[in-house]
Amino acid sequence: MSAGGGGGGGGLRQLQEQLQAIDEEVAALEGDVEELQTKKIEADEAISALDRLESNDTVQVPLGGDAYVRAEIQDVDEIVVSLGGGFAAERDREGAVDSLEHKKDTLDERISSLQSEISELEDESDELEQQAQQMQQQQLQQMQQQFQQPDE
Repeated sequence: MSAGGGGGGGGLRQLQEQLQAIDEEVAALEGDVEELQTKKIEADEAISALDRLESNDTVQVPLGGDAYVRAEIQDVDEIVVSLGGGFAAERDREGAVDSLEHKKDTLDERISSLQSEISELEDESDELEQQAQQMQQQQLQQMQQQFQQPDE
């Protein structure tokens, strides 16, 4: 190891950049988790609505742009459910609930996977922070040693 201060500063700077990259990745993953949890809540709300709806009920259907139209449910057993990837299928009430429950299970698996990834990144961040603290302490000790040596 060299006694000069230049090498340690570069390593410390690199650790700080890695920590920042990890923090940004964790923030992005946490945003993904929030989005998936929102989709899960929406699936729960759809299941709840299907439990309450009856044929001939009147509902408000969103048209987009915060515009709605009132519509009468003709047959509660003709429900179109998104299958993902831009595909949808018509299901009866029970089939629609099953599809939504399956979607929730898939979302739970993805959320769990992302949370594991976040946990691993946080562990890596903790290790890098410890390394950075050790480097800072070493640099401080080197500086103190340089100041304590008498001029010859």
